[in-house]
Amino acid sequence: MARNKREPIIALYAAENGEIFDAPGILAMGREGDELRLLTPEDLIPLPESADLMFLPDRQAVGMSQEGEVLTLTGNAVSAILPAGYTRTMMPAFQLDEDASRLPLYGYTAVCVYKDQLYGAAIYTDENHKWDPEHYNTKNLKRLVKQVKKDLPDNPLIDHLANCSLEWHCCTAENIFYRRWECGIPTSPVCNANCFGCISLQPAECCPSPQSRIKFRPTAEQIAELGIYHLENAPEGIISFGQGCEGEPSLAAVNISAGIKLIRERTSKGQININTNAGYTEGIKQIVDAGLDTMRVSIISAIPESYDAYYRSNYKLDNVKESIRYALDHGIYVSLNMLYFPGFNDREDELAAWKEFFRELPVQMIQVRNLNIDPDAFLDIMPEQKTPFVGTRKFLSELKREFPQLVIGSFSHYVEG
Repeated sequence: MARNKREPIIALYAAENGEIFDAPGILAMGREGDELRLLTPEDLIPLPESADLMFLPDRQAVGMSQEGEVLTLTGNAVSAILPAGYTRTMMPAFQLDEDASRLPLYGYTAVCVYKDQLYGAAIYTDENHKWDPEHYNTKNLKRLVKQVKKDLPDNPLIDHLANCSLEWHCCTAENIFYRRWECGIPTSPVCNANCFGCISLQPAECCPSPQSRIKFRPTAEQIAELGIYHLENAPEGIISFGQGCEGEPSLAAVNISAGIKLIRERTSKGQININTNAGYTEGIKQIVDAGLDTMRVSIISAIPESYDAYYRSNYKLDNVKESIRYALDHGIYVSLNMLYFPGFNDREDELAAWKEFFRELPVQMIQVRNLNIDPDAFLDIMPEQKTPFVGTRKFLSELKREFPQLVIGSFSHYVEG
């Protein structure tokens, strides 16, 4: 009996007006690092309903003929932008035009047609209904914003978070108005790093930042007023310092630590978290000692040279490790916000370095986050990668196998007790 032929995985391309087409007879390819290869069924999942499609200007779609010839299609490459909770495993394959402009800050994911529907190169890393888009930007949001402004009329943080909610649609900003879950409290207009993919501050000649940075320094009293309001009203309430609309929160350690103490004088409810690069250890120590519960550390590499290339900071990876060690020693639940780029993090040398990192610092969780970046611009600034990559699935499964205490997900979880 003849075996069934495998269902073909078909490439997509876009016209200049943005209309997207499939390319019958042309097999879809994806990209890991700077290498292109055919997509396989094992790479793919059905594209989530809340994913978006966009075409990539100045980048021609690439596919492969049935005979194995790599072809440049007469149309722009197409990318999926995944919702939170999904980790891309491959990026779109394309041929870069000579005068191509830099792409905006999104997590570009390979997408194709398979079994007559759209599929993406990704894995599902975390299930958390709290971050489902259906819970945000609801029709009553403007009314809720007005109510909280009445409740806290003289707090400039409310005006800032209202703008973040209504203009930038930030979920952690919106949660203060919905009185639930994790609420961001931005505190710092300055930073001690110059991250290549910073989402709140970019050079004028670069791509625009997707949101604007806070321009004032909230006082301890303003921080505490907002924190108390949220923690006393929100189910599974979390307040988080270190949002996308600010710099490094530990540089505001004096006001944050004083604010935490004021909060805990009034309420023991909820959880106090910081999202940080953890490079300013003295500030982290001060905040930990004030009554912090959880800490999420932004990190891209366990290799110092690669870390330095991306963060471009006035501190070193050893300072980050010192901060994590202090937090762990003081009972803080520590997560890593691992900025993930297929073909970079999952290289053999990176995997070996991460294993050494977790032997030294047994953090409780990895939150895998798609790095929002132009792929070519990112690789241009990073040290040359010389070891083979193992693939995203194997990278994460190897870490989980060797460090079974690690929770691997995508979101901050409410930590009981």
